[in-house]
Order: sequence, then C-alpha cells, then structure tokens
Amino acid sequence: MVRFSVLLFFILGFFHGLSQDHDPSIDSLENLLRTQRNDSSKVNNLIELSTLYLAVSPQKAIAYGNTARALAEKVKYPMGLGFAHKAIGRGYFSLANYPDALVHYRHSLDVFESLKFRTGVANILSNIGVIYFNNGEDTQSIAYHLRSLKVSEEINDEMRIGTSLNNIGGVYNNNPLTVDKALEYYYKALPIFERIKYDYGIGTISANIGEIYLAKNQYDSALHYMEESLRAYSGSIDATFPLTFLGQIYAERKDFKEALRNHHEAIEIADKLNAKLELTQALLGLAATQVKQGRIKDAISTFSRAEYIGESVRARQEMKTAYEELSKAYASIGDFRNAYLYESKFSYMKDTLFNNDEINKIQRLQFNFDIDKKEAEIKVQEVTIQRQKTFNYAAAIVGVLLVTMVGGIYNRYRYIRKTNKIIKKERDRSKELLLNILPEETAHELETQGYATTRFYENVSVLFTDFKGFTIIAGKLSPRDLVAELNDYFVAFDEIVERYGLEKIKTIGDAYMCAGGIPTANETHPINAVEAGVAMQEFMKKRNELREEKGLDGWELRIGIHSGPVVAGVVGKKKYAYDIWGDTVNIASRMESNGAPGKVNISATTYVLVKGKFECAHRGKVAAKNLGEIDMYFVERQVDNEVLTTE
Repeated sequence: MVRFSVLLFFILGFFHGLSQDHDPSIDSLENLLRTQRNDSSKVNNLIELSTLYLAVSPQKAIAYGNTARALAEKVKYPMGLGFAHKAIGRGYFSLANYPDALVHYRHSLDVFESLKFRTGVANILSNIGVIYFNNGEDTQSIAYHLRSLKVSEEINDEMRIGTSLNNIGGVYNNNPLTVDKALEYYYKALPIFERIKYDYGIGTISANIGEIYLAKNQYDSALHYMEESLRAYSGSIDATFPLTFLGQIYAERKDFKEALRNHHEAIEIADKLNAKLELTQALLGLAATQVKQGRIKDAISTFSRAEYIGESVRARQEMKTAYEELSKAYASIGDFRNAYLYESKFSYMKDTLFNNDEINKIQRLQFNFDIDKKEAEIKVQEVTIQRQKTFNYAAAIVGVLLVTMVGGIYNRYRYIRKTNKIIKKERDRSKELLLNILPEETAHELETQGYATTRFYENVSVLFTDFKGFTIIAGKLSPRDLVAELNDYFVAFDEIVERYGLEKIKTIGDAYMCAGGIPTANETHPINAVEAGVAMQEFMKKRNELREEKGLDGWELRIGIHSGPVVAGVVGKKKYAYDIWGDTVNIASRMESNGAPGKVNISATTYVLVKGKFECAHRGKVAAKNLGEIDMYFVERQVDNEVLTTE
C-alpha cells in the first residue's frame, strides 16, 4: 500500500491552478514596476509578482523575491522584508531546496516576531513544519506545528487552527502506530474548514481521512472522502493526491481501467508542473496497480523511476515505499540479488524513520503543549480565586471558608514548589545529555527554545579523513581488534580537533569529518583545519613506527580540506546529531578521495586562505568525480612555528 499524507502549505491568499500559461497580470505588474518609485508599494508588487511566478517559474519567483528583499531593506520597510523572505523561501521550497527555503523562512519568522505580526508567525511556523515533514524529520515537524497551533488559537484564526490540526495529524499518520491519533486531529480540522468554506482545506482533510480508510480496507468510506477531495482540489496541483488514491481504490476493486485512468491523470498533472514530490507519489500509486495486474516488469520500471525522482528531493517516506516494493517485485521474478539489495535499503530506511525514540519525543512534545494549555487555564482560575478571596475578606460571615481557601492555596504553593524542583532536576539532566552530543550553542537553543536554528555560514573549512585499504585491513583483524584500533585513532583525532578549535561532525565507517568556523564563526578556521590535518598525519606517523616495531602493518591515512559556505543544523532520528550540508562538504570529500596517504590535500580555495602560513606543492588540475578538474595542493610544511588555536 502506498502511503502519504498531505500537509497544508499556506501562501496567504494566493493559490494557483494547473495551467502554466502565462498569466496576463504578470505582464501588467512587470510594466508597472518599470516606472514605479522605489517605495513600500513597489516592494508589495514585487512580492505579488514572485507569487504569480511560483507555479510557472520558481527561479523567477526567487529572483523577484530577492529584488523585493533588497528594496525593503533600502526603504526600511520591515513588513515587506518579512514577506520577501517568505516569497524566496516558497520558491526554494517549490524546487525542493529545503535548506535554502528554511534559511529564508527563519529570516521571515524573525521579522514577523519582531513586528508582533502573529498571523505571519503562525503561517511561517506551519511552513517550516512542512519542510521538516517532507524531509522525514517528524519530531521537528510536530514541534513547529504545535507552536503554530498555539499562536493560532491565541489569535483565534480558524483557518490556521484547522491547518495546524491537519498538519499535526499528518505527522501522526506517518507512523502506523499512531494512525488513530491522526484521524482524531483530522476530524477536529474538517468541521472548521467546512464552517469557513475553505475548499483547499476540505480537499486536504478529505484526502487524509480517505487515506486512512483505504489503509483499513474500508473502500466505500475511502472512495467517498477521495471524491470529496477531488472536487475541492479541482484545478490545482493537489488534485494529484486524490487521483492517486482513487487509482488505488479502483485497483483494489479490480477496476483496472478506471484505476489506470486516475493514475495517469495524476502523473500528467505532476509531470507538467515539474512537481517532483507529487510525481514520485503518483508513480508509486501507478506501480502498485501494475503489481496487482501482474505486470511486474512494468511495475519495476515505474518503481525505479519513482525511486530516482524521490531520491533527488530526499522524499524519505516515498523512498522507503519504493525500496520495499522493488524488493518484493524482484523477488517475485526470481531476481534475488536485487531483491536483497532493496530489502537492505528498505530495512535501513524503516529503522531510520520509525523507532520508539521518535514516538516518545513526539509524545513529550504533545504532552508539553497540553501542559501549556492547562497552565493558561490555571492562571485564569487563579485570578478568579484571588478576586473571590478579596471579596471574602470583606465579608466576615465567610471567615471560616476563607481560612480553608488560604490553607488550600498554601498546599498548592507547596505542591508547585515541589513540582518545580523535579522539573528543574530533569531539565538539568537533559542539558547535560545535550552537551555530550551537540555544540554548546546549539544545545542551549534546544534547551531554551525547543528547537535549534538551522544556520547558513558564509565560510567554513571542512576536513575529511579516510584510511587507505581499510577493507583489506579489516579482513586481517578480528572485529574486536578492528574496532579497538579504529577507536584509538578517532580518540586521538578528537583531541586534535578540540586542540585546534574545530567541531567534530561525525564518523562514517572508517571516515572522520570535522569543520572549523562553526558553530561560532571565526577567521582562523582554514589555518586551524590545516594544522589539525598536519597533526593527524604526525600522529599516524608515530603510531605506524610503533606498529612496525611490533612487526605489524601500518595504517595509511588520506586527508582532504576545502573551504566554503555550508548550512548547519540538528538532524537525527534515534538521537540528535549536529550536521552540515552543501557543495563545500562534497568538495572536501573529493579532496580526501583524490589525496595521497600521509599527505594533507587542500583545494585552491583553502590554499588562498593559508598560503601565508604554509608552504604547499601545486599538484595541477586533478580530475574529481562529478566535479571535473580542480586545482589541488599538498601541504608541505608550516612557514613559521606559530600555533593558531581557537579556545
């Protein structure tokens, strides 16, 4: 069964149809902008133009958003600045470029919060939650949707209350163990959208409820809700969702002609708009129907196409489904090699997405949200009690009642103090655990805000290490000896990284990754990274001398370094982990793989930053996988003996 949930993604007033024909209002606005003064009105028109281009050309939507942002800063128009960042974020979201979308949404959120524009705050919190949902990070997603729900309820914004309820249900629907919880939230949202006559919301909720009934094999109910969804979604990209579901329902009923008609219509819509996530989901639906028809080879081809597109947008839920179904399909035709390959991929993805830790985190967030609501109710009750207390003081006739009330309040005070001590103890324990796995700055954010901000860094130095011939080495040692030896090296690398002020990111098998200039930016990071690399090779040299004295083979280490921009933030399923993304990371990895044992191989970018401190040998242009030819340098020696460390 192909499963997916639809989350609502607000654009605040603008929704587009399926047609990609050029909107005449685009020409009208572009003509107006050529003669318009640089003021707040022009900023608003640029943002509107960005929105109009969103369904036609996300790249142009981003370009106009950036123009609006620059003008808003120039004319000092903060509200326009907030909406400009939001417009840019929407453009990147449409391209499935989630890191860049997240950066601009965060800027928009900061502006709206500073302006106390709570409708905008609720909107952006919801959009950020959708990003984390699409990226398979359910804990982060539900945290933002709960925050959006809280703000929406405080300002009594029914549309956003319904949106947040739906999106929370969507996160719960990601896990088979919490489907009933999802249905509970959907049924809370549906009457809200029906009351305010919001068709888009009705379409979303109906599709999500229909999905659950489809999974329960209650086809009549599923068909009813999917048809309701299709009517509400008519003329929009989101029609792909109910069409795919309808295809599945008709396939279950063996009406393959009607099933294929719905599937192909969904694929045509998504393909026309280059909507990769929707196309992935539509392809999965078609492939599932082809399996039911017994067209296994056609299904494998369709699943493989869905896998390829899904991987390009990191659609983890869809990739998991593709892996599972490809494993079954290959097994059914006797291709057990590919069946095992995809079963392994499926098992890994399943373990990553579904685990008890994730469920517990979500439950804790839900619990904290409910507690916040209760505390607000208690505050209202306490005000009422205080008023009654004052009145009773004036009335001697109720003196006995007053004494009883005071005693009750005192007992409540003692209870609250005791509870606060327990909460403080647990908070201190959580803080200690966070500091063991995250940078102090990031841990502090998680502790104080409940989330860690994803940040863009203009210049960071990324260092990769990898042992040459590790597979051969592993074959000569027992598992216990191999892990012990590898641990000794990584412990030494940890000490070197700390000494030179770098941040350890992670280990991947026998590879080690760290970076300088994060989470606190500094200007010495390229020199620190090169010094750390040289120190690692010095350690390896001494270690190998000891091994040779014992008649043991030495371990050979390659090191690569590149400097450039990255996006950094907290990710993880079974536990929090600090990670970085971007082309800089990929290039640093290529520096390592194209290096040589015993050497520190750096890119031309890093060389420009450290050439005053290190003597380097130019290697010329070296071919790097997927990157073409790149200038590379071997670090030969340090020019002076000055040690630049960052405390």
